[in-house]
Amino acid sequence: MSALTPISFVPTDLDAIAVHKGRVAVFVDAAGKLDAGARRVNKLAKGAVARLVESARWEKMKDGDSVAIAYPAGLAADAVDVVRLERNAKGMAARKAGAALAKARGGTADVLMLAAPLRHAQEVVFGLAMRDYAFEPHKSAESTRSGTVQVMHGKPEELEAACAPLLAVAEGAHMTRDLTNEPANVLTTTAYAERLKEMESLGLKVEVLDEKELLKLGMRTLLSVGQGSDSPSYVVTMRWDGGAKDAAPLALVGKGVVFDTGGISLKPAAGMEDMTMDMGGSAVVAGVMRTLALRKAKANVVGIVGIVENMPSGKASRPGDVVVSMKGDTIENVNTDAEGRLVLCDVLWYAQQEFKPVAMIDLATLTGAIIIGLGHENAGVFSNNTAFCNDFLKAAEAEGEGAWRMPLAQAYDDQLKSRIADMKNTGGRPAGSITAAQFLQRFVKEDCPWIHLDIAGVASLKSESALAPVGATGWGVASLNRLISDIYEAE
Repeated sequence: MSALTPISFVPTDLDAIAVHKGRVAVFVDAAGKLDAGARRVNKLAKGAVARLVESARWEKMKDGDSVAIAYPAGLAADAVDVVRLERNAKGMAARKAGAALAKARGGTADVLMLAAPLRHAQEVVFGLAMRDYAFEPHKSAESTRSGTVQVMHGKPEELEAACAPLLAVAEGAHMTRDLTNEPANVLTTTAYAERLKEMESLGLKVEVLDEKELLKLGMRTLLSVGQGSDSPSYVVTMRWDGGAKDAAPLALVGKGVVFDTGGISLKPAAGMEDMTMDMGGSAVVAGVMRTLALRKAKANVVGIVGIVENMPSGKASRPGDVVVSMKGDTIENVNTDAEGRLVLCDVLWYAQQEFKPVAMIDLATLTGAIIIGLGHENAGVFSNNTAFCNDFLKAAEAEGEGAWRMPLAQAYDDQLKSRIADMKNTGGRPAGSITAAQFLQRFVKEDCPWIHLDIAGVASLKSESALAPVGATGWGVASLNRLISDIYEAE
């Protein structure tokens, strides 16, 4: 997977600033007050920093913005990045500052970050680590990414310890991005299962269930989605048992459709190449599990993903077919492009039967309708439990990941009525994301707190976001990690 840029933490040494080659980053608050490091840079650069912070340009800048002073006299550095940031800044302001430095680094420069004046320097480091990403494994030219980040601080050991869990989140998010960006001829169903199995080296317990085992369990709806493909279907469980031995786990469930043609209900050709990201929900689950293992989380969490490929062929499911779920309900498949819910319903039921979770969250790039409703700013949040939902929304807000609660109601559920089976797999165009959630809720036991996250609009973007370049965002890894840390992690 894409490795994080090497980051080291060193004691403050003002004499080392002049000889550093690459870029030097200093932080100055709105009032223009320079700390010792910034004063040394200013002196070496013959007052260039002071002139900047006294300029009209500085007045117009916001927290997290930066200006580069190129080839400063008196320093060996190629540039000095002057970042406007309050000393007590945290959250997105601090993270955006780090992201700005990552963009300025350009994937190659060695960065010396003079972080001494910042009370929450770890947030800046996290922002840099999140934004400093590129997906390059299929470029024919040798990668040009290189360089390191050196963080200079008065208490480097304490800062390094504060950064460690955040860098675990960044590594999990990078894994999610890698998986979501990967083309389907490389990330086949089998290759995907193998990549998840490799995380046993981190201490996760990983089990791969093949088609024979899935059929024995009764996962007929999941298998029906993949039956048109030559690639086999799998369910992969990843367990992290870091909490109390007898504590029920939180279950994370992900849709892993490695490519979605729509099946017999074939999608239009335009844009179909983007359907390599239709396994984005499962990629978030994998990224969270990696994060938990890396930071040795004191919680019990199980991640379960259904991995399939939805292809048209003589073996594929037809519109109008009736299939029996693991739960035992019959489903009329009126649209084979509404396949993600058929994968999830069996995995949701399996998660409850096998692990009896304390609560359950599923993630899926499930509907285009959620993009119509919420655009690319927010994921759709559906839940049967207000307290649980509010806990997640609070975590998402704290992490700066957009999420908006959507309704559930009997009137929407009624749209799923079928003339020939217990239900249809879609209620048609009206309220499409809501009826999809209503379908999933039918496979959630009444006593199980549950959240459904429709991430179709946020999993991969055509333009860069605050902490990610164009492409897969890794949305959800930070929010779910925070939820687990705040609510489920043992003291």
